[in-house]
Amino acid sequence: MKKRNIVITGGSSGLGLALAQACVARGDTVAILARDAAKLDSAAASLRAVRRNAKVLTAAVDVQDAESLAQTFSRLAQEMGSIDMLVNSAGVLREGYFDTLPASAHREVMAINYFGALNAIHAALPHLKRAKNPRIINIASIAGLTGVFGYSAYCASKHALVGLSEVLRYELAPQGITVQLVCPPEFDSPMVDALDRSRTPENRVHTLTIPKVKVDVIVADVLKAMDSQQFLVVPGLLARLTSIGLRHFPRISRMVADTQIRKNYIGPQAL
Repeated sequence: MKKRNIVITGGSSGLGLALAQACVARGDTVAILARDAAKLDSAAASLRAVRRNAKVLTAAVDVQDAESLAQTFSRLAQEMGSIDMLVNSAGVLREGYFDTLPASAHREVMAINYFGALNAIHAALPHLKRAKNPRIINIASIAGLTGVFGYSAYCASKHALVGLSEVLRYELAPQGITVQLVCPPEFDSPMVDALDRSRTPENRVHTLTIPKVKVDVIVADVLKAMDSQQFLVVPGLLARLTSIGLRHFPRISRMVADTQIRKNYIGPQAL
């Protein structure tokens, strides 16, 4: 298996870090990007412990800053020799009733989850075009394939990322760049752990229609995708079946969700 040079945004924790660990274990050179330099240093140390002589690079950068990202990718391309793959894993999650969720939360989530990925792709593209078998993997969510109670900001950002990925699949294929989209269900991560302490009861029952999957399941499916041309990856058997139901039987899927939400509805007036 050819070793690759991979850049992962949001690589200091959660799924981004888990993917980085798996790639390092395979012998890939990995660069992880995140905003917090201290977390990056800790994450890099954990990666170097995975495999002796592992080549791990870090960059403390905000994906919202397009100019800094462009400079970062130019530096990484020089240090790594090439950039063969970009994994967009940086993201934030905000949940709450639409009535009370401030517009600032919508702007923040869109700025990171959508425009952050867009900025990273723009920054990586000149370098990917010079690589052999380059690819872009966008980590969206099954919430990007449907609506979820309480996720007005999050779903909007992930739907946008899904749409962008669909377009780029067509536009970049003639240039030899593979674009792939990963839509996992919820899984244990620092982001979800924080949400669990405050999420609305309606959101809890609706999201857990699909039980959380282990991050190892998602990582394994992403690794398989890296060696294939499969465009859409929905990790976890139940999540895959749900995505099929959403696509082919939307009326039934909505009826099931409506019933669960109605039984647990409290609403913004209770706040």
